[in-house]
This record gives sequence, structure tokens and C-alpha cells, in this order.
Amino acid sequence: MAKHEKFHYKSLDEVLAKCRELDITLPFSDDTSILATKLKIRNITLPNRLGSAPMEGADSTLDGSPSEMTYRRYEKIAEGGAAIMWFEAISVVPEGRSSKTQLLITKDNVDEYKKFTAKIKEAGLKKNGYAPYLVLQANHSGRYSNPDNKPAPLIAYRHPYLEQFRAADDSCIVSDDYLKQTEENFGEGARLAKLAGFDAVDIKSCHGYLFQEVASAYYRPGLYGGSYENRTRLLKNSIKAAQVYEDDSFMVTSRVGIYDGYPEYAGFGQKTDGSMLQDLTEPIRLIKELKEMGVDMVDLTMGNPYTTTHVTRPFDMGKYPPEEHPFEGLARMINSIGEVKRSVPGMVIFASAPTYLREYSDLYSAGAVKNNLSDGMLFGRMQFADPDFANEIKSGRIDKNRVCLTCGKCGDLIRSHKPTGCVIRDNKTFMPYYKEFLEEKKNLPANFRG
Repeated sequence: MAKHEKFHYKSLDEVLAKCRELDITLPFSDDTSILATKLKIRNITLPNRLGSAPMEGADSTLDGSPSEMTYRRYEKIAEGGAAIMWFEAISVVPEGRSSKTQLLITKDNVDEYKKFTAKIKEAGLKKNGYAPYLVLQANHSGRYSNPDNKPAPLIAYRHPYLEQFRAADDSCIVSDDYLKQTEENFGEGARLAKLAGFDAVDIKSCHGYLFQEVASAYYRPGLYGGSYENRTRLLKNSIKAAQVYEDDSFMVTSRVGIYDGYPEYAGFGQKTDGSMLQDLTEPIRLIKELKEMGVDMVDLTMGNPYTTTHVTRPFDMGKYPPEEHPFEGLARMINSIGEVKRSVPGMVIFASAPTYLREYSDLYSAGAVKNNLSDGMLFGRMQFADPDFANEIKSGRIDKNRVCLTCGKCGDLIRSHKPTGCVIRDNKTFMPYYKEFLEEKKNLPANFRG
């Protein structure tokens, strides 16, 4: 019988019994009070340990500015009480957009972002008595660029496994000069993020996008491939370019993927001896070096949502049945993050992917902080289903009647470049878009339906 199964647990005891059966360890706490405690980072004091993780909404205007739908989504999260809001991927170059409706920040629309951040902070302050700490996630989609809603991959190297899912050829490989210019572009992105009223900028290196792909460019020639020093050059130099704009009111951070989980052709955080086993030697070294560079906070994640989705965020319903139980994926995620934290004790580390545990995700998050596996937790899909999750947890427990069911429908929407949210919990808003997606899917050739 396949290990993968739908979530069916009626009590925490049943969850723990399954963990014992699988011979894995997940952290749980008896209460959530630790998540309501303050967290200090430099001169910043966050009022709680809860945050929203980056989740794209595919609802920007054509010039990349926030739309009414974008405002609606983020105001709800701010009102929901999250201390830190790690915004969705925002492109800093047009060719790196994941779609026509991915957010894009430029010198021409930075004033629109000023209005946006002011409104989000006002919403949190008015509802909760504090403004959330806003992190702009600067991104280049790389292999997954679709600036005109058509694949236009920009890749670091040829990857036979990944190219089973999205075609690319040698003409898609970016040059060293392009990557060097990208470092400057991310410095400019940081400047714009600061002007726009964000409190921090994330130089994103995860989930199979350009920076993460460069980190695994073992066989690429030149300045950005081969050695560890070369493969981490893009991230480090981009962070240095961004740090020019740091001061007491603006910080540079990074969301880092510490394990790609590719079953073929090794990714970052994997052995290169053909076994493809996890190896955290380089990820730990990287986080140590980021700390030495003056990066004081990171969020850690894993996997590639396009190909190894179960590694990134375990699910009930998805495009394929994983060969592992979802709890095994969660255990890999949180215990690996804990290993990094033990190795870099001075770094403030947020963990990712609690949502699969539904009404037990709060006890899991509290257990992670209590056991020193992370300093806080970012909730991704949960914010679509229940933007009030943070205030519910601060008051005791998350509302089990509002939790995400990990059905994957929000993923279908984002991949079809439609405004994205919870089709189940926000049915009136997002079901019409989902019906559009289903109609369009019927008209696709069978091999394109997924």
C-alpha cells in the first residue's frame, strides 16, 4: 500500500501514533502560548512568532502594481494579526516575471507600492495595535519565467529531470554577464523596496527559481558554476548589493532552500555521488556565511513546487502520489531546519510548511519554537483559507473549521495565471476563477492537462 494518504486524524494522539508507526519525530506543544511571545531581531521587536509565507496571488495590474484584489488579500492578513508578512515573489526584472499578473516593482510604479504598504500597515495597526513587519521577496523566476503567460525559461544549466516538465535548450542558458547584471538588479530592487515602505527585502534563493538553480550549478563553467564559492556567488553578491541600503529601519534577509529533493541529477543540499541523499553540509555553510555577512534573519524551506511539491508542502490532493507519507516530508523539513539552527545559533530562523497539519499546525509550530528548531513559523496556504490564523492562535487555538484542506486548488489557479485564493473557504470570490480553469483544462490536449 502506498505511504501517501489523506489527512484523517481526529486527535493529536492519532497524529502522534502515526509518527511512531513511521518512526519519525514531529514537535508538538501542549499549548500555543510561546507563539504569542515577542521576538527581537536587531532593534526590531516582533509582537509574536507568527507570519505569513510568500504565496503568489497572480492579481497584479499589467505594469506589476498591486490591484484591488492584492489589497484585499494583504489587508485581511494584516488584520489577522501576523507579526511578519513575507510578501509573495515580486519580480525586479520584467523578463523574470512568472506571469503577466505577477507583481513587479520598478522606478515607475514605486509610488503605487508606497500606497500599498501604508495601507497594509494601517490595517494591522487599526485592528491589532501594531503594524506587521513587511518583507518584500525579490525574485527572478528563471526556469519558470512566463512574462507573457508563455514559457520563456532563463536557466543556469541544462537539467534533464526538470526538462521533463518544462522544455528548455542551450539557448535558454544565461551568461555570466547576465548573472553579474542580475546582482546589480537586485541591489536596485532593494533600493525600491526601501522607497516603497517595506521593512526588509528578501533576496530569494529557493524553490527552483534562478538563484536556487545557480546554487546547484555543479557542472556549469565560469564564475557561477562548479565550486561552492562560484555557486553561491550570485546570492552573496546580490545580498551585498542590497545591504548598501540597510539602516535601522531596513534589513536584508533571504528565503533559502536547503534541499531540492530531486530524484535525478543532484540539486542543492544533496549528495553528488549519484545517491541523491540529503546532505546539509553546504546549506549549513551558506547560512553561517550569510550570518558572517550581517544577515540576521532567514526563512528556510525546501523543494521545488513545480516538480517536488511534496518536499515543499505536503498535500492531500496534488498532481502525483508521493512515495512517502506527508508526515515524513514534514519531519524532514522541520528537523533539517532545526539542524541548521543548531549549527548557526545566532541566526533568527523562521520555518515553513505547517499547513498540512490543519488544526494541529499551531501545536506543531509551538513545538518547533519550544524545541529550538526555529524562532517562528510562516504559514503559506493557511493564509488563503484563514487569514485570521495568527489572532486565533494568539487567543489559544486555530479555528479548525477554517483551516486549509491542502486540496491544491489554489495551486491550480496560480499555475493558470488566475487570481488566487482559497476556493473552499472563499468560495464566492474564487470558485468562478476555478470554473474558468476547469473549462480551459478541458480544451487542452490530454498531455497538457496535468
